[in-house]
Amino acid sequence: MRFITEKNLSKIIIYVFIIIMTSMIFMISYFYVKNTYADFETQMEKFVQEHYTNQEVVLKKDIDTIVDIIKYNAAKSEEDETELKKDTVRLLNNISYDREKSNYIFVYEVLDMNGGDNFAKLLVNPNRPDLIGKEISTNYKDINGKKFREIFMNDIKVKGESYTKYAYKKVFTKEIKQKLSYFKYFERWNWVIAVGVYVDDIEQDIAQKRKLLKHTVKNQVVQNILLFLLFLTLAIVISILVSQKIDNVLKVYRKKVQSNSTALKELNETLERRVEEELEKNREHEQLLVQKSRFIALGEMISNIAHQWRQPLSELSSILMNIKFKYNMGQLDDEIMEQKAKEAEHVLDFMSHTIDDFRNFFMPKKEKEKFNLTIAMDSVMTIISSSLSNNKINITICVDDSILLNTYLNEFQQVLLNIIKNAKDVLIQKEIKKPWIKIYSEIKGDKIILYIEDNGGGIEVEPRGKIFEPYFTTKKDSDGTGIGLYMSKVIVDKNMNGKLRVRDGEFGARFEMILPK
Repeated sequence: MRFITEKNLSKIIIYVFIIIMTSMIFMISYFYVKNTYADFETQMEKFVQEHYTNQEVVLKKDIDTIVDIIKYNAAKSEEDETELKKDTVRLLNNISYDREKSNYIFVYEVLDMNGGDNFAKLLVNPNRPDLIGKEISTNYKDINGKKFREIFMNDIKVKGESYTKYAYKKVFTKEIKQKLSYFKYFERWNWVIAVGVYVDDIEQDIAQKRKLLKHTVKNQVVQNILLFLLFLTLAIVISILVSQKIDNVLKVYRKKVQSNSTALKELNETLERRVEEELEKNREHEQLLVQKSRFIALGEMISNIAHQWRQPLSELSSILMNIKFKYNMGQLDDEIMEQKAKEAEHVLDFMSHTIDDFRNFFMPKKEKEKFNLTIAMDSVMTIISSSLSNNKINITICVDDSILLNTYLNEFQQVLLNIIKNAKDVLIQKEIKKPWIKIYSEIKGDKIILYIEDNGGGIEVEPRGKIFEPYFTTKKDSDGTGIGLYMSKVIVDKNMNGKLRVRDGEFGARFEMILPK
């Protein structure tokens, strides 16, 4: 049972379209959501890195501000260094800080740059008032075993500042949290001034940023999926409309097919009769064509016989007049009579031989025979030479005497005669000065090519092959029928298993007769 038919074709098209579109939309949506959240994670990683970098910049900026304030106060005050230090400690203890983030300022007075148990005294630290004024050690470790004081002192000795992460008690709580601090060495008073921020405060900012960004991404995803679904809905509606249109087209198509089928059935019923009628017409046409060709050939034969006999008849008339003249003068003796009789007999033999040549030329032969190309051309020249001579057309023949052909002799001679006669007619029609025809041969492999070339200016018909069509002629109505070249090509191509072609030579047309050896 066929699954796809004309009746359900439109439905199958719409179902397939819906399945494809739905699959595409879901695939696009899936990859869009996947890529969007992947981009979200990438953006968050970038934000975290930038946020930590910004925090470091802020911490450094806060300490630089404090150092600038200390230097400014020291430059204006006339107090001694001890009082200036006390005033500065009081000032730093009075600086408020953001309790939400616990980013307070703390100060060490360095006693030993190389570190140790008593490397410094804590001067300012709002988070550890219990350590104020006490000496502290670089050997102190946080809960992770990290000697963070030793780390920042090593950095200070090298570059005068340090960013250090460590675990420390958070302000107003007993919890130990990770902290990022910036330490800077104030060489004038041998102080280390620092400020820090707890990592959980940074993470809180990051969490808020993540929540906000995630909400934005979610809204974008929902909007785009809704747009995808809307597009899918529109596509389905359009496909339904197109399906209905296809149904209408198929209905019209089915009606046309049914109508054409009826007409085809009627045509098939009458086709055999029509074919027979056309074949009969073609047979009649071919018979008329052959009959017309025969009449033309007969007319050409009579014309050529007349050309060939004109000179012998003139000679015979001259002999008779000479006999009559001798007889009237009483000078006709046996010797003269015998001489003139021999001359007349010679002329009559020539005329009889001419009749035999023409009779053999036009005698139909259906058997192939082997013949010499030169001898066959001599027979053709016997027929056409007088006509060419009377029109002062020079013909040159350059053919290999050893060439033998195995084909239909009479038909070959008819084709050759017809091409030469066409060339003669063109030369006469165009009034060519010093007209000539050249015939020469060439052997290529197992083929013999015979060229017939003239200086008549070439073929002016496009395409050139049109001259081989039946009834095509460039002559006046009374001078040509258009049958000759058509029949010639039929004879060469079909009967002789060769090819008859025409090309433009240097001075005129060049016919090529290609025959197997």
